[in-house]
Amino acid sequence: MEQKFCQSCGMPLTEELLGTNADGSKNEDYCIYCYKDGKFLQDCTMDEMIEHCAQFVDEVNKGLPQPITREEYIGQMKMYFPHLKRWRKEMTINEAMPENPALVGVKDLIAKMADTLPVTFISSVDEEGFPCTKAMLSPRVREGIKVFYFTTNTFSLRVAHYKANPKASIYFCDADGFKGMMLRGTMEVLTDAASKEMIWRDGDTQYYPGGVTDPNYCVLKFTATDGRFYSDYYPRSFVIE
Repeated sequence: MEQKFCQSCGMPLTEELLGTNADGSKNEDYCIYCYKDGKFLQDCTMDEMIEHCAQFVDEVNKGLPQPITREEYIGQMKMYFPHLKRWRKEMTINEAMPENPALVGVKDLIAKMADTLPVTFISSVDEEGFPCTKAMLSPRVREGIKVFYFTTNTFSLRVAHYKANPKASIYFCDADGFKGMMLRGTMEVLTDAASKEMIWRDGDTQYYPGGVTDPNYCVLKFTATDGRFYSDYYPRSFVIE
C-alpha cells in the first residue's frame, strides 16, 4: 500500500495515528496530533509548524542512514510543506481578494518579471510524454498573473504539442537577482482575428510578412493554475484562483 503522510505535519500515517472528524470517524488526511473532532489542534502558520516539528529531528534521524542537522531538517520541510493539503490552502493567491500575508510580494514579482524580462521559457509535452522547453519573447499582454498571451508560428512544433496536449508551464528567470518563477497551467492556440489584433505590434512583419492576417501567425494563451517561485534562497509553492 502507498504510504500516506499527515497533510499538516508530514508524519507517516498508520490506522492508529489517524485523526478524527466531527462525527468521530477517522480522518484520512491528518494525524491525531494535528486534527481531532474535525478541528486542527494548533492555530499556527506553516513556518510555526515547521519550527515545532524541528524539535523532533533526533527521532527522524533514527530512521535515516545518515543523520541530518536541525537546520537541514528545517530546509527540507520548507520545500516539502507547501505541497501538503493544509498549507496549500494557505498558499492561495486570489486576485479578487487582499494579498495573502504568506505570499507578500509574489504577485508583484510575477508581474514585474513578465513585464520586464526579455525572454520567457515555455514548456510543452511531446507525443512521447517528454517535456520540451523553448525560449520565447515575453508575453505581449497579461491579465493579472493568471492569463498570459504570446505570439508564435502557427506551423511550429510547439503549437502541434499544445493542440495535442494543452498542459504547459512558463518560467521567468532573473539571473542577476537569482530569482525564478514557474507557473503551471494550460495553453490554448488562438487564430481568431480579435486575438491576433490584440497583441500585434508594429515591426511584427519581420516575423510574419503577411501582417496580422498572416496564416503563420497565431496567439498562445496561457492560463495559470498554480506555481512555484524561488527568491532569497527560499522556494515556495502556491495556487492561483
